[in-house]
Amino acid sequence: MKKLVLAFALLAGVLTVKAQDTQYSQFYSAPLFLNPAFAGSTELTRVGVNYRMQWPGLNQAFNSYSAYVDHYSYDLNSGFGLLINTNQESNANLKSVEVSALYSYNLQLSDGLNFRFGGQAGYTSRNADFGKLVFGDQLNVNSGVAESFTEESLGAESQRRFVDFSLGALAYTSSVWAGVSVHHITEPNQSFYEMGTESKLPMKISAHVGGRIDLQGGYRKRSLNYSFQERSLFLAGNYKSQGPFSQVDIGGQVYLEPIAFGVWYRGIPVKNELPNYESIVLVSGFSFANGIDIGYSYDFVISKLGPSSGGAHEFSLRYQFLYGNQKDRNLRRTILPCFRF
Repeated sequence: MKKLVLAFALLAGVLTVKAQDTQYSQFYSAPLFLNPAFAGSTELTRVGVNYRMQWPGLNQAFNSYSAYVDHYSYDLNSGFGLLINTNQESNANLKSVEVSALYSYNLQLSDGLNFRFGGQAGYTSRNADFGKLVFGDQLNVNSGVAESFTEESLGAESQRRFVDFSLGALAYTSSVWAGVSVHHITEPNQSFYEMGTESKLPMKISAHVGGRIDLQGGYRKRSLNYSFQERSLFLAGNYKSQGPFSQVDIGGQVYLEPIAFGVWYRGIPVKNELPNYESIVLVSGFSFANGIDIGYSYDFVISKLGPSSGGAHEFSLRYQFLYGNQKDRNLRRTILPCFRF
């Protein structure tokens, strides 16, 4: 019972904050955000939270939060999940809250090979305070003062509500995995104008791969209690495209139980009409024996945006456990080789 209380306390905590939609550098630590097919993929009960503070050196910083819980049912060969995303941009106090339900079904294609497909249905609420914006007709070129009157038709506060749908698929063995997801399939209208203007949320397509390589046999024997410590190298990549934008995250991490550290590259190293805001990401983490994993990463901006932006700080927290009959451990088959934080 204490495990469930902790799980839902972590999930509910994100409801009290405000944030803005973003892309996580630790995408592997936000599995349900990445692909609905990841729901139940650990064949355990899992709860996690993610936080990203982007460009704190600028006046218009972005803050993003995500919380999720998922559970696997052996009787139904199915995973069930709940995902909450919130985000905020400081200039117009633009806020959005998304609540989604996720489902995935697991097919065991052969001994050691599994295939999962999943779906996601969400409800999004967007709010903005346009009273904080300054429009061109408010600027007095003689005095340099912004007047209060404007002919813009936007109200002081605006709201928008819409439903959203996503799909995903995932194939994996005990050492490698590959998946694809399609978000915002219906491209819902997110415009704050009631009539005459449409601003579709572009469809986002993501393709991701990863794998684990055992180092020196994969485990190291402890001399005091005769237990074993894992030694592994994890490699992964994620390509995503949304509207005119595209981006690649690629890198790896070494896990020397109980600590992990790694380096990632974010962006596309070729000339493009639109900037990709390339970054080098350093990441570290710690895995506790009770099933709690904690990660931290920092984005070093190497694009024209420069270090004055303050880069980006990102934190992840995950807690996973087996809820129910302990004998179900023997039912676990091919487990996805997830990153440890």
